[in-house]
Amino acid sequence: MSISIGVLASERIAVALVEQHKVSGAIHTFPATEAADLAGGLHSLPCDSIAPQIVDLIKAACGDRGIRVEQITAVGVGFPGIIGDGVVLESPNLQQVKGLKLRDAMRTALRLNIPVLILNDADAMAAGIAAIHGQLEKVIRVWTLGNGIGFGRYPHGDGVWEGGHSVVTLDSKEQYCGCGGQGHLEGIMGHRAMRMRFLDMEPEEVFAAARAGDARCISFYKLWHRALAAATATSIHLDGPGRFFISGPNARFIEIGLMGQYLHEMVKMSPLQGSVLEVVSTSTETAIVGAAVNAELAAVTH
Repeated sequence: MSISIGVLASERIAVALVEQHKVSGAIHTFPATEAADLAGGLHSLPCDSIAPQIVDLIKAACGDRGIRVEQITAVGVGFPGIIGDGVVLESPNLQQVKGLKLRDAMRTALRLNIPVLILNDADAMAAGIAAIHGQLEKVIRVWTLGNGIGFGRYPHGDGVWEGGHSVVTLDSKEQYCGCGGQGHLEGIMGHRAMRMRFLDMEPEEVFAAARAGDARCISFYKLWHRALAAATATSIHLDGPGRFFISGPNARFIEIGLMGQYLHEMVKMSPLQGSVLEVVSTSTETAIVGAAVNAELAAVTH
């Protein structure tokens, strides 16, 4: 039976063994606690310390099960940003890692010839959802709504897939995206962007005020949903209809009925209709499983 390693490196690093598309044993994290994460987490690590820290957690996970690292079939690392051939080409929220050759650094730190796949963390989440829901034979797309906006696709393939930076408006005043670009989805929906837009209100208060009838907040509530519908419609026009999952801490604000209405207004060609939208609960474990699943598939195909 093959045993792989799944890694999610986002605000913090989380590592676990994965067997038969399930986490096996404890999840090891850096920092060890969420309270410690507030002191910096992954943001506090120098670029050249990231791979060794991940490998230390891999060794700890293997030690728990009494297995050797060389028994691992493959290692999958979900990492935020644009990933190209094992290199972090850009990661707007982790400026220190731009240009990091993470795959090579991982192989050096492991000192073993184990297949290592570096992929966008949203793609890892998409694969994890596909595995957990028994849909590995289907195309799955996932929006992750948090501080930034992630867009993941399964099966994993070459490409940039920075769907959170889809241009959804031509209004030049829309420039709240963390990357500095105008009109981006993340500049409307991202938690950071919402806090910048409503300096006097937290996002939770904005949506509560919209439900209570505040005109300014109702207008933004509609814009927020329409923006995600526009980005989803763009994906449908490029990649065809299918199932879209919506996850992340701010998925709780989604009204599926309104999203569906806007999407119907934007996608009119009959062969492209019929997509399904579903809000789904996910966790670190979901992305860990997805990273491992993609690594296993990449090891087999190569």
